[in-house]
Amino acid sequence: MTLESNFASLGLAQPLLRAIADAGYETPTPIQLQAIPVVLTGRDLRAAAQTGTGKTAGFVLPILQRLSAPGPDGKPAQSRAGKPRCLVLVPTRELAAQVEESVRTYGKYLSMTSLVVFGGVNINPQISAMRGKIDILVATPGRLLDHLGQRTVDLSAVEVLVLDEADRMLDMGFIRDIRKVLAHLPKQRQNLMFSATFADEIRELADSMLHEPASVEVARRNTASELVTQSAYMVEKGIKRHLLSHLIKEGNWFQVLVFTRTKHGANRLAEQLCKDGIESLAIHGNKSQNARTRALASFKDSSLQVLVATDIAARGLDIDQLPHVVNFELPNVPEDYVHRIGRTGRAGSEGAAISLVDREESKFLSDIERLIKRPIPRATLPADFVPPPPSQRTTLDDDRPPRPPQGRRGDSRRPQGGAPAHGRGGSGQGASRGASQGAPARGPSQGGPRPAQPGAVSARSPSGMPSQAQPARAPQGQPQPARGGPRVGPRTGGAPVRSGSVLRRVP
Repeated sequence: MTLESNFASLGLAQPLLRAIADAGYETPTPIQLQAIPVVLTGRDLRAAAQTGTGKTAGFVLPILQRLSAPGPDGKPAQSRAGKPRCLVLVPTRELAAQVEESVRTYGKYLSMTSLVVFGGVNINPQISAMRGKIDILVATPGRLLDHLGQRTVDLSAVEVLVLDEADRMLDMGFIRDIRKVLAHLPKQRQNLMFSATFADEIRELADSMLHEPASVEVARRNTASELVTQSAYMVEKGIKRHLLSHLIKEGNWFQVLVFTRTKHGANRLAEQLCKDGIESLAIHGNKSQNARTRALASFKDSSLQVLVATDIAARGLDIDQLPHVVNFELPNVPEDYVHRIGRTGRAGSEGAAISLVDREESKFLSDIERLIKRPIPRATLPADFVPPPPSQRTTLDDDRPPRPPQGRRGDSRRPQGGAPAHGRGGSGQGASRGASQGAPARGPSQGGPRPAQPGAVSARSPSGMPSQAQPARAPQGQPQPARGGPRVGPRTGGAPVRSGSVLRRVP
């Protein structure tokens, strides 16, 4: 069967078939075969499939077909400035960029416009782009809410809503943002949810947002591709880094994607691998978007040997024929394991997923095996690997000295051993200096009355009685001391000694 008859049988238009041919795809994947016809009918859809099986094309292709279809007048509907017709929400910046790239790839022969917006970059160019016509908008929820807050985008014309990686989008970390976005959408629209994993409680939540959805599940839930060879090394935490370096060097591995649980761990492991002579970079949420983009570009073109990442890269990182994924630390959420190892074994290519598991992670490994309903084979250490002595073993634990204890908010500048500083926040400079020397601090109202200093001349109140609330004044005609500067009491003999901001005399 020819390429065009394969995809043409799904009802796709000729411009899309040409773009598919240009991209080098020959046959639809199972998820595409089942999802595309459903989306073309305008029905809501919840689709689950193993990662790397072509879910993005499964919704991008039919959406392009629907938006470019002629209306009752025989002409396609016209998009308007700042009013997208389709909204695709994704959890990460990398996935957003990938989806929008797919829109441009498959829509190259159509008069369709697309835009991607995400955080970590200057919002002003995005605001300028929003002033133009937009057919398909791909966005992360946080940055989209920024645009909605500034009224630079209008979602009232959205005809199709897509939640990609729906399980992550609908978990407790995203549901509030999702509901805020939904409030700006028209009630009459098509809703599509695509993901590799759907926990039972997430399915219930998704179903509450869909209207009589069709359900497509092309593989057993929460499983990885059969093309991925999985294995686990049971090793002590301190020799993980040394074993990883050995495997990479002796196996001559290139394009190795390594996952850690924390941002600090990713940075630390990348530094350690570089010391071992293995060129490595780390990407995570604290890295600037430019740094993340450069690291991914170097990794994709094979100029970077190892990319160390947190789970931010578990979704949306699409690299053809990525040979190795390493779980340096197992995720504490079993579903994340499926997404991690799904970065390899994509588009019909084989791959290997290796996990380094210490004693503390045994429970995580059991949870993962329970989820994927299969045991992960245990691998034996290479015969030529010699573990380093205990003194040379390293971990990703934070060995930086602990920070000094801080007081409560507003008291962080309180000197040790001093009296509590009153006043605004308790952190005023004068208050801290006064408290450190035992001098009375200023009153609750900044700039309020000060207690009289020893030896100060009392001013007289209108009644003729001395007023203790007034500080001493210099005789008329003499220069006044600067406000807040040192104050000098009457000479009582002895040398002046500075105490805080006050000069006092020692008798």
